[in-house]
Amino acid sequence: DTYEQPPAPSRSPWRHPGFRLLVSGQALSQVGYQLEALAVPVLAIQLLHASAQQMGYLNASATAAFLLVGLLAGGWVDRMRKRRVMMVADGVRAAAILVVPVLWVSGNLQIWHLYVVAGVVGVATVFFDVAYQSFIPILLPGEQVGRANGVLEGVAQVARLGGPGVAGALLAVVAAPLLLVADAVGFAASALCLLAIRDGEAPVPAAERRHLFAEIGEGIRFVASEPLLRLLLVAIGLSNLGATMVFTLLPLVVLSDLGATVVMLGVALSAGAVGGVLGSLVAARLAERFGEGPTLRWSAVAAGVAMGLLGLGVHLPLWPAVAALVIAETGVSAAIVIFNMVQVTARQRLCPPRLLGRMNATIRFVIWGIMPLAALLAGFLGELFGARTAVVVGVTLTLAGAVPFLVSRYGARVELPREPEGPRGRTVSSE
Repeated sequence: DTYEQPPAPSRSPWRHPGFRLLVSGQALSQVGYQLEALAVPVLAIQLLHASAQQMGYLNASATAAFLLVGLLAGGWVDRMRKRRVMMVADGVRAAAILVVPVLWVSGNLQIWHLYVVAGVVGVATVFFDVAYQSFIPILLPGEQVGRANGVLEGVAQVARLGGPGVAGALLAVVAAPLLLVADAVGFAASALCLLAIRDGEAPVPAAERRHLFAEIGEGIRFVASEPLLRLLLVAIGLSNLGATMVFTLLPLVVLSDLGATVVMLGVALSAGAVGGVLGSLVAARLAERFGEGPTLRWSAVAAGVAMGLLGLGVHLPLWPAVAALVIAETGVSAAIVIFNMVQVTARQRLCPPRLLGRMNATIRFVIWGIMPLAALLAGFLGELFGARTAVVVGVTLTLAGAVPFLVSRYGARVELPREPEGPRGRTVSSE
C-alpha cells in the first residue's frame, strides 16, 4: 500500500467566512474614509478659511490620541475581545463624524469643532487599529496571515484609487460637510460586518491579569528587547515625521499656492493610489523573490526618492506640479505599501500572541505618536517660512527614514527572524 499524503492546508484566507466579512466591512469603511480624507481639508480651507497653523492643529488633533492613549489601548485591548473593541470603535467614529454635518446645517460649525471631532475619531481609531492588527492572527492560521494582510492592504488601496477622485467630483456639487455622511455610513457598515463574524477568542481571565501598567510595561520591554522592532521604530518614526509634515500642508499648497481645483487635487491623489494597488499585488512576491530584508531596504529608499520628487513639484507651475504630484504619489504609495506589508507580517510573526495588542500599541505609540508633533511643527514652519518650505523640510526627514535599513544587517537578511531574539523576547516566548 502506498501512503497518501494529506492535502496541504490552503494558504488562501478567502476560504474563511469571517475573513470575507472583515474584507467587506473594511472595503465600505475605506471608501467612506477616503471621502472624508479630502472633504475635511477642503471644508477647513474653503469654508472655514483655515491657516497653515490651523491645519497643523487639525491634523495634530486627529493623531494626538496615538501619543496620549496609545499605550493604554494596547493593555486594554489585550484584555478584551478584539472584534468587540473594533465594533465599538466603529460606532463611536460614525456618531462623531455625523456631528459635523449637523453643526453645519444648523449654521454653528466652527474650526474648533473639527478639532474636537477629529480628536474623538482619533481615540476610537487608536483602539480599532490596535485591535485590528491583533485580530488577524486570531482569526486566521499563521500561514494565511501574510496573504490576508496583502488582501486588506489591497482593499485600502483600491479605495484610495477611486475615493479621492469621486470625492473631488462630488465636492463640485455637494457641500463638504454633507459628504461626511458617507464616511459615517462606512463605519456603521464595518460594525455590522464585524457583528456577523464568529471567532474563538476568549478574553484573558481576570485571575490571570496583572496591574494594567505592569502589562503595558511588559509590552514595552518586549519591543525594546527586539533589535528588529527597534530598527522599525527608528525607520518608520523618521519617515512618519517627515510624511506627516508634507501631507498636513499639501492640500493648502495645492489649493491655495498652486491654485488647483478640488477636482484636480482629488484626481491627482486617486492616480497616485495606482501605486498602492500595485504595491499590494507585488509585495509578497518581492519578499519571496529578493528576501524580506532587501525588500524593506529598497522600498524605504524608493519611498524617499519619490517623496523628493513631490518636494520638487510644489515649486513648479500648476500643470507640471500636478504631474509631479501624480508620479510622486504613485511611487510613494507603492513603496510604503510594500514596506508596510512586509514589516507588519514580520511583527505579527515575531510576537507571542498574548502580547500582540501591547506590541502593536507600543510601536504605534512611537510611530504614530510622533505625528501630532509633526503636524504642529508643519503648521509652525508653514506660518513662519511658508507652506512650501515646510513641505521641503518634511521631504528631507522622509529621505532620512531610509537610512536605518541601508546600514542595518536586517536590510540584507533574506528572512527576518521568526522567533524573538532579545533576552526578554526569549523569556516571553518560552512561557
